Amino acid sequence: MFLKRYIGDKAFYSKVLRITIPILIQNVITNFVSLLDNLMVGRLGTEPMSGVAIVNQLLFIFNLCIFGGISGAGIFTAQYHGKGDEEGIRNTFRMKAMIVASITAVALIIFAFFGPQLISLFLHQGEEKLDLALTLEQGKSYMYVMLISLLPFALCQIYAGTLKETGETMLPMKAGITAVLVNLCLNYVLIYGKFGAPALGVVGAAIATLIARVTECLIVAIWTHRHKERNPYIKGIYRSFRVPKDLAVKVLRKGLPLMINEGLWSLGMTGLTQCYSVRGLEAISASNISSTVSNLFFCAVFAFANAISIIIGHLLGSGDIERARDEDSKLIFCSICICAVVGSALAICAPFIPQLYNTTDSIRDLATKFLLVSAVMMPFNAFIHAAYFTFRAGGRTVLTFVFDSVYIWCISFPIAFVLSRYTSMPIFPLYLTVNCIELIKVVFGAILLKKGTWAKNLVSD
Repeated sequence: MFLKRYIGDKAFYSKVLRITIPILIQNVITNFVSLLDNLMVGRLGTEPMSGVAIVNQLLFIFNLCIFGGISGAGIFTAQYHGKGDEEGIRNTFRMKAMIVASITAVALIIFAFFGPQLISLFLHQGEEKLDLALTLEQGKSYMYVMLISLLPFALCQIYAGTLKETGETMLPMKAGITAVLVNLCLNYVLIYGKFGAPALGVVGAAIATLIARVTECLIVAIWTHRHKERNPYIKGIYRSFRVPKDLAVKVLRKGLPLMINEGLWSLGMTGLTQCYSVRGLEAISASNISSTVSNLFFCAVFAFANAISIIIGHLLGSGDIERARDEDSKLIFCSICICAVVGSALAICAPFIPQLYNTTDSIRDLATKFLLVSAVMMPFNAFIHAAYFTFRAGGRTVLTFVFDSVYIWCISFPIAFVLSRYTSMPIFPLYLTVNCIELIKVVFGAILLKKGTWAKNLVSD
């Protein structure tokens, strides 16, 4: 019974690998290059590294708002593809474009006028007596260049997301690989001033990211328009932005909770980082090292979560509800097993990678402890992400909102806020406590998955 429920056949794993491997490769290369980028900036010193980390934490909110904004339409894109409805895909693409334009405009206004004040929220003196003014200046210099990259990043997500939702995962992978290689090479040249270029430090890192994002955007957009036979929905895509009212209402009903969820969740995660920063800039530096390294290993979690969203979305759209429930169980079990192995690898690497950074011994030691916590939590996070993307594939966006945002704002953040402001608890026990709170979501997720109310066809006539 166990084998039948949780272990698939050869055809099942072949399908999973066909979808997962390209996403995994792209994520691994992207995060590996991000680690190298982080190391390059980290070689400049603790203050530049911390300034860049704070700005990236703020931009993380924008990135997830974009992700959440297009995810509602993406649910319908995947199911329309399963149904074979190209006009439906075309309309969801247009909805994504309008949503992304609105989010980007708001983000540019906020960061342009309130950026320095937002950075300052994370600047607190600790035992190391680091230079907070220098950290602020480095962060501002990096941020103002990065703002230009918001538009190509957002546009790329529309194209790449639609391609993935319609089963084309190879092209976004190739575009992502090209972009990260461009970013890596330009970082080396512009940060340190190689091959006759000026040494621009954190500004060079921002310029390299901007050029890489433009490159990725151009690749996915040009390929999509040049291969109309494989992407028939792209024909006449910009002739009109009119979307059927009933579809717009459905997308907004499903998408707004996702967008609000991603926005609130990312704000909550940023709030947790701000709580850690109260213990000093050292906490920001250690957290930056830990998150950059652990994200490389978390690629397995995200790849399987994306596979669940695509595979289950297609099955639900085609009306095969029982098969969707069956394959979801197998996908989740496979994700947990693989991520347990990956977590073990992270635990082995944890003591060594922080030693590569040009920072203090105490920050390296703290980063190692943070990494060990991430390693232990990885299989649990695999289950949590799998549950989230399962609920999302079935359009249960209100449930995902409760599962993510309500949880972090009603449980995780209040606990972190109280412990950071009203106790003298050191940073590591504080960090460990906040992470262990996530285990409660495993229980809730298991109960909700077993009920099976998420398995719904949203695009039936």
